[in-house]
Amino acid sequence: MPDSLQISRPGSSPLLPTIHSPEDMNNLSIPELLLLAEECRQEVINLVAENGGHFASTLGVVELTVALHHVYDSPRDKIVWDVGHQAYVHKILTGRKDRMHTNRQYGGLSGFPKIAESPHDAFGTGHASTSISAAAGIAAARDLAGTGEKVIAVIGDGSMTGGMAFEAMNHLGDLKSDVLVILNDNQMAISPSTGGLKTHLINITLNKTYNRTRKFIWNSISLLNNEFGDAAKNAVRKLEDGFKAAFTPGAFFEALGLRYFGPIDGHNMEQLVRALREIQQLPHPKLLHVVTTKGKGFKPAELNQSKWHAHSGGFDTVTGKTLAPAGKPQPPKYQEVFGEALVELALKDLRITAITAAMPSGTSLDLFQKALPKRFYDVGIAEGHAVTFAAGQATKGFIPVCAIYSSFLQRAYDQLIHDVAQQNLHVVFAIDRAGLVGEDGPTHHGSFDLSYLHAVPNLTIMAPANEQELRDMLHTALYDIRGPVAIRYPRGNGTGIALRKSFTPIEAGKGELVRKGSAIALLAAGPLLSLALEVADELAKEGINASVANMRFLKPLDTLLTEQLAESSTHIAVIEENSIIGGMGSAVIDHLNEKRMHLPVLKIGLPDRFITHGSMNDLYRETGMTTENVLQRIREFYNGNNV
Repeated sequence: MPDSLQISRPGSSPLLPTIHSPEDMNNLSIPELLLLAEECRQEVINLVAENGGHFASTLGVVELTVALHHVYDSPRDKIVWDVGHQAYVHKILTGRKDRMHTNRQYGGLSGFPKIAESPHDAFGTGHASTSISAAAGIAAARDLAGTGEKVIAVIGDGSMTGGMAFEAMNHLGDLKSDVLVILNDNQMAISPSTGGLKTHLINITLNKTYNRTRKFIWNSISLLNNEFGDAAKNAVRKLEDGFKAAFTPGAFFEALGLRYFGPIDGHNMEQLVRALREIQQLPHPKLLHVVTTKGKGFKPAELNQSKWHAHSGGFDTVTGKTLAPAGKPQPPKYQEVFGEALVELALKDLRITAITAAMPSGTSLDLFQKALPKRFYDVGIAEGHAVTFAAGQATKGFIPVCAIYSSFLQRAYDQLIHDVAQQNLHVVFAIDRAGLVGEDGPTHHGSFDLSYLHAVPNLTIMAPANEQELRDMLHTALYDIRGPVAIRYPRGNGTGIALRKSFTPIEAGKGELVRKGSAIALLAAGPLLSLALEVADELAKEGINASVANMRFLKPLDTLLTEQLAESSTHIAVIEENSIIGGMGSAVIDHLNEKRMHLPVLKIGLPDRFITHGSMNDLYRETGMTTENVLQRIREFYNGNNV
């Protein structure tokens, strides 16, 4: 790669159509890189306006992405994107721009980096705080193999709040491997970042004395690289180290063993390219602090970064105004019903607290935050800490409600078992996004919570069939059950059922016989109760009289209702939006076997594999969870054929 940053380019035709791989960017000048960045930014705006997707995070790292692919040699050099929702420009520049219109669509590109999709995706991601660990592992393997490629981890300040990132930096400093950590500091995750690290980073960016002196030292080092020998350069570097130790919070990273550089403007292409080239020569762990604006270049996203974190599409690419007709009003989302009910109850009960792991808007706990800020806690992207923090509150007689997405709660499984369930502490887990979630795909599907929670002693697990049951179950979890309680509910809009202002307690471990039949019994929990009822209607047309049960609880299972249905039916089918392994179907079979009640039981659930991304309708068709597919399986099962 040439040393000069100023290579002229004749003409003014668009650059992006000429970029088919990062290699095509090697000889671009700074003005050309800036032009390419603006073309990429507009490409992302047009893409998300049409198809939806993650938005503001990608817009914030456009210049950084262009600079990275200009300086480094992907796929030989390995770039690991934390979370990966900000990697759209990375995909555009690495040979996938002609397929970006399929992004997050069934059969199309993933919305996150995916090893199987491209050799430029060095590590598959979707959850936060994993990039530095992965990069350290890649670098350690490189050192053993002696292959010499560069390794870069790009992590946001929100992801840096996760404990795994600190564990990785601590280890990386001990390994002393050549890894560059780029800290993308926009003071945001999905919602504004919280915690001491945020204060640290703000102190760095606002310290004018430090920034002015740092710029002088950096310019001196660059001059010495060309004019003087090693002794002079070392003297200036010692001055830099001493200054950082005395005046800047960046010394925190240095204490972990990562040499700190920055902060620099993440939208200044010349600064980015220069910094990356100089840092590229250093053979030890280092951290480059880059300050960016989430939503950069699209004014509506800059003004409301949380709202524009992701978008479903259908907006004007200049004003951001919705283009599609409003249509008829939609029922409230399950998360909104939960958030409103929790505030309603907490206003009357000083013991109730609310805890989230950097997802106040995603879980609708922002309603609680606004109404009762002193009892609201956003712990950052740190689910394990959130759960044990809740356990600590429970020991003092408070009733903490910990709202976490199903796929994110996986990261706190040890804390749930060891710190909550083993001590039988009264913590309520509001498990959002249970079941399939659509376009976000396998890293975000809540496919496993019934299975991984099923084995935990002392834990009560329930699933509401509609919004009213969610309200009633929340009240029941808070006041009628001791020990830990989990309520799992799906992403998206509810059924539209009319909501009562009052709460009706639900007896723990008791389901409800919704329809009585004599042939086959359909057992369901959660929103799939409506599917079971639709199937029963179709079976009735064929002369098959089906019972339908809203089980409500996985644990404790309503064993009495299960046994009654087993005695009055010839077959049982269990329908659940959870992995086929270890969920409610397994619980029903285990109980019937224990009671020596032998009759055919069909488990209908999500297959034992990771489900791809796509619309909910596409995913239901793929997994056989449509009314037609379930009806066909039950028909064949009832008639004694293979299913």
